[in-house]
Amino acid sequence: MIVTNTETVPGHTIKEHLGLVQGSTVRAKHVGRDIMAGLKNIVGGELKGYTELLNEARQEALNRMLENAKKLKANAVVNVRFATSSVTQGASELFAYGTAVTID
Repeated sequence: MIVTNTETVPGHTIKEHLGLVQGSTVRAKHVGRDIMAGLKNIVGGELKGYTELLNEARQEALNRMLENAKKLKANAVVNVRFATSSVTQGASELFAYGTAVTID
């Protein structure tokens, strides 16, 4: 399946718009990661535990969005975007959304 953040797929024609598809995951911080992040705040540097957490969350949200697109018989998702929001203290939602289409 082709996934793009543009409105079209270069070299292809959109045959049919199938609608909005989305996927999300809510992730909570891990106490161990919080401790390491606190130490990193003192000395500076990348918070690798959080980077890993966000990468996993993005991939899970993307996979769920693609599952939704497959159910609609799409062969591409265009105009893909990611958004985050705080659900509660220590937990955030990562949301992926786009437009499912069929292309030639």
